[in-house]
Amino acid sequence: MIPPRTDRKALWLTLLLASLGVLLLLSAILWSRTRPVEMHDLHLADGEKLKCVSYAPYHRPGQTPLDIDTRIEREQIAADLAALAKITECVRLYSVDQGLDQVPELARPLGMKVLLGAWIGYEKPRNARELEHAIALANANPDVVRALIVGNEVLLRRERTEDEMRELIRHAKANARVPVTYADVWEFWTRHDSLAAEVDFVTVHILPFWEDEPVDIELALEHVAETRRHVGEHFAGKNILIGETGWPSAGRQREESKPSRVNQARYVREFVHRAHAEGWDYNLIEAIDQPWKRKLEGTVGGYWGMLDAATLAPKFPLAGPVAERDSLYGPVGGALVGGVLALLLAMTGRRTRCLRVSALTATGALGGLVAVLHWEHAHLAYRNALEWIVLGGVGALAALLPLTLARWHGQAVPATGQADSIRWQPERLLGMLRTALLFAAAVAALLLWVDPRYRDFPTLLYLVPAVVLGVTGWWRRRGSRRERTCAAVIAIGVIARWSTEPANPQAIAWLLVGLTLALPLLLVRANQDEQR
Repeated sequence: MIPPRTDRKALWLTLLLASLGVLLLLSAILWSRTRPVEMHDLHLADGEKLKCVSYAPYHRPGQTPLDIDTRIEREQIAADLAALAKITECVRLYSVDQGLDQVPELARPLGMKVLLGAWIGYEKPRNARELEHAIALANANPDVVRALIVGNEVLLRRERTEDEMRELIRHAKANARVPVTYADVWEFWTRHDSLAAEVDFVTVHILPFWEDEPVDIELALEHVAETRRHVGEHFAGKNILIGETGWPSAGRQREESKPSRVNQARYVREFVHRAHAEGWDYNLIEAIDQPWKRKLEGTVGGYWGMLDAATLAPKFPLAGPVAERDSLYGPVGGALVGGVLALLLAMTGRRTRCLRVSALTATGALGGLVAVLHWEHAHLAYRNALEWIVLGGVGALAALLPLTLARWHGQAVPATGQADSIRWQPERLLGMLRTALLFAAAVAALLLWVDPRYRDFPTLLYLVPAVVLGVTGWWRRRGSRRERTCAAVIAIGVIARWSTEPANPQAIAWLLVGLTLALPLLLVRANQDEQR
């Protein structure tokens, strides 16, 4: 409801308190992310390394296995394996195409073993060529190749039937001079357990983050242990390889499962300690971050690596505390720049009263801090030029909003029938920004509602608009029909998204931001209709 009497002082005071409140909340969250978190130290025995990690070489800009013309050069693979040899004694491959057939030869002088994978998909002729190539490569390098893995999650993707996989595995068994297995999610292995008779050992994937009911990091290791026990009992007499397990360091939270550097470090350390103590055979996913996977799995898909994609440096140590952020220089600098710019613009206006200037300075500081955080997120999440243009453009408009507000010169105009009220006349640019941002937020809310699995919550993009438009909206006479329509879509979208994962903090934050944007447009109009 709109207060019966509104004025500039109330507007600027509300904006000041809202901006400072959000600024302090973000600052507290960021500060907490710089605090080192104590966790289990992983002290491997002298010379002991990780048993195996998944290796794909597509970590440099523009590299992707989705481009059939991609071929990774020998020098890059050699450099990758040299970096990995410091932490693991084995790498798992998913294909022998696009230059990956060079891996066994390059792994030999490093003393590394290889779990060789043959990619099996929809195309039968390509499957046949891939499998024959993999068999020949395994037979040529039996001292390096630990086993041949015929297909990866083929049944999960429904690209081949159980009977078709049985024939492919039998063919590999009849011709390969190394052990043969098949890899899939543990649930699909138990559903198709007749395949166990065809393989030398069972390779199961146990990924707490991707379970149908996501698992909190606090319970992740026990979930793996229980699943490993269940699989071991189900396939009694067969050796079990945990073919994939790990945790992402960035991306969208799935209910209780939160991607973060700290959680990734904790999971890897605790899992490896438990696996070595229990004698589990395992392969971690994965060796190096894979930015190309963002196209298939969203931001979270690209950041399961032990090593950074750009530098090949470890993303976290195996012993000692781990912090989510290394410093706050960037966000603090952004807040200072945004606050100073807003201050200068506010001081040059016709109205330079202290409360107004303070409110605009705080809003500018918030905008600057969020702009830096958005820039950091963009480097993790944006996958192509279109996303940089569209989402980067929305981010630029959001950063521009506090500065435009600083040049907003309100005029007191008595409203009809409301002699003590104030009708604010925003500058034309402010109105254009408001409409554009509401439309963008409506599209984001709709997409996240109907297709949420691999989409990040765009809370940072719309946080500053929510503060500015959410406060100033209560002092506007009414929005246009287009703005009210966008507001309705935003409100419905964020409520619907939150209702399916009510305990997810990212969903809650998106709900609050969306409602703050939408409610002034929806409720102010309703109140005005009542007053008439």
